Amino acid sequence: MHLRRALLLFAIVLGLAAVAASVSRPRDDPESPGQDTVTEAEQPPTASPGVPAAVELTLFAADPQPQRIRAGQAATLFVEVEEPGQVVIPDLGMAAAAEPLTPARFDVLTSQAGRHAIEFEPAGASDARVRVGTLVVVEGR
Repeated sequence: MHLRRALLLFAIVLGLAAVAASVSRPRDDPESPGQDTVTEAEQPPTASPGVPAAVELTLFAADPQPQRIRAGQAATLFVEVEEPGQVVIPDLGMAAAAEPLTPARFDVLTSQAGRHAIEFEPAGASDARVRVGTLVVVEGR
């Protein structure tokens, strides 16, 4: 009696699995429509005419050279420090944690030209910010 019930339950589960498999299609099915088309969200970004390409900049707190970008240019700014703390760009309202092996990272995109101080606050020292560099945004061409 119990064996018959177990076999019946097993047959029902197998039947439901077969129905589910026949209804659904795997994503890599070559017959699936739309597999060769790329949606707009999947296309790699392209630069618009007149918009400068994105750049990566690295600022070393021990040797603070001004870093320059053009207005409207996307940039990733890395700030490398010698001790743990927080790097702040007050004019842009940005802050990020930094450690000796993990630089602070800022994704910057601003359309206004100007000079922006980059400051470092060591861990455990509140209100002891030290200027470690400058981000200079020049008019785009």
